[in-house]
Amino acid sequence: MRSAASSSEVKGESIEDTLETMHSYTDMIIIRHKDDNIAEKAAYMFNNSSKPIPIINAGSGPFEHPTQSLLDAYTIFRAFESKVKNKTIAVIGDLKRGRAVRSLVYILKNFEGTRLLFISPPELSIPGDIKDFLVKNNMPFEEHNSVEKGFRKADVLYFTRIQDEYDTHHESLGIDYTGFYLKKEDLPQLKKNAIIMHPLPRRNEISSDVDNDSRAWYWKQEINGLWMRTAMIAHLFKEDGYILNYR
Repeated sequence: MRSAASSSEVKGESIEDTLETMHSYTDMIIIRHKDDNIAEKAAYMFNNSSKPIPIINAGSGPFEHPTQSLLDAYTIFRAFESKVKNKTIAVIGDLKRGRAVRSLVYILKNFEGTRLLFISPPELSIPGDIKDFLVKNNMPFEEHNSVEKGFRKADVLYFTRIQDEYDTHHESLGIDYTGFYLKKEDLPQLKKNAIIMHPLPRRNEISSDVDNDSRAWYWKQEINGLWMRTAMIAHLFKEDGYILNYR
């Protein structure tokens, strides 16, 4: 979606009118917005209209990021050559406000035997509704304030940056995030067949001298995003001849 700074929203146009204008012009709307429910609102508006079109949620505030979860699941699936049962996933960083984290947890429900390690500063711990979801779906999880256990136990280490764009009074400046970084000297602690992921962009969570390690999968993860989203759009446009065959 057009940003508010470059759209009629800055002139006072309602989000509903902006969506209606886009609906008139296009055959698909892909929305990334700071509010939680704009993609859902668009789907309600147009699913039963005279011109129903696909709506793709490309990120809704700090709440959800479903296309990211698809590429993340695909990356894990490819990394372990389809053998994704009984994996331990360490999710490290800003778990309170990370939309990619929330959607990752939701999609991991489909992988049998998944165990989750949530590792974060106390101020950025995983929200209660996510823990309720895990309990409801019988998914075991642990919470820790140190990365050491994650380094030793995890099959997947999923790092996230601090989401300070959601600060109200620069409160992230008071959080010590340095203990949640991965540096080259930490690599011997990781499992030999573990993979390292990050939804990007990164700051200091993963040192650049980790990039050449065979377990660093975040650049493959990024490329997988191109193919996964291309496949999704092709599917929604019913391009049945499209085949995703990327390695």
